[in-house]
Amino acid sequence: MVLTPLPDSRTEPDGSAVIRVLSYNVRSMHDDTAALARVVRACAPDLVLVQEAPRFFRWRKAAAGLARNSGLVVLSGGATAAGPLLLCSLRVAVERTEDVLLPLTPGLHRRGFATAVVRIAGTRLGVLSCHLSLQRDERLAQADLLVERLAAIGVEHAVAGGDLNDVPTGKAFRHLARKLQDCRAVSPWGGELTFPPDGPRKRIDAVFATPGIEVLGCGVPTGLPGVRGEDLRAATDHLPVLAALRVPAGAGPPHTTAPRPGSP
Repeated sequence: MVLTPLPDSRTEPDGSAVIRVLSYNVRSMHDDTAALARVVRACAPDLVLVQEAPRFFRWRKAAAGLARNSGLVVLSGGATAAGPLLLCSLRVAVERTEDVLLPLTPGLHRRGFATAVVRIAGTRLGVLSCHLSLQRDERLAQADLLVERLAAIGVEHAVAGGDLNDVPTGKAFRHLARKLQDCRAVSPWGGELTFPPDGPRKRIDAVFATPGIEVLGCGVPTGLPGVRGEDLRAATDHLPVLAALRVPAGAGPPHTTAPRPGSP
């Protein structure tokens, strides 16, 4: 299957930006990392919202290796956000980043958000990567915290994505979809189901956008040129979600020049 074309990244004459955002659970990079990098590179993303990034021994080296092999750089997150990680292309200028640890429920896994405010062309954009709880009540509470965190970032336009551990009919997923645009539902493109990669049965991974961002297409990039089925199955235990978005231009902070990710 060959997909209908998804818009490439570009800057519009009015300063707005067409961007590609990829959300991907990488299972601590325990699988085929070369296949993983090939999938990410073929999607040509401006931003990658990673879940289950390596969190322990030499985790920074692993994150840097994934970024380098994918043609990207590390923006924020990793072990300091309990697993969520942000990668970006050199098209992206970073304004600020913050890793957020969520309240810990005894006996359950620590969760967090990797967040940033970035500028792309004439736009400012909040970004958040998440991996919500397996436990229903905690997951719903974390979905509410996600909405609050996006509002607290303090920019008009924002995207969030991740492994929700919930399906579209679940309470946490529905809570997010009431507050934000579920990009796949707004503009379906590519595949729908994300888990497991071999014979997927559930849509538990998603990209969301605040109102005002135009969703040009969103889905699993099965059939995208350069994305091979064998790589998707070998890379990790989830399928990625790729979204093309048009972010309106807006005024940036006055008299500042944002450094590139990794700049001193």
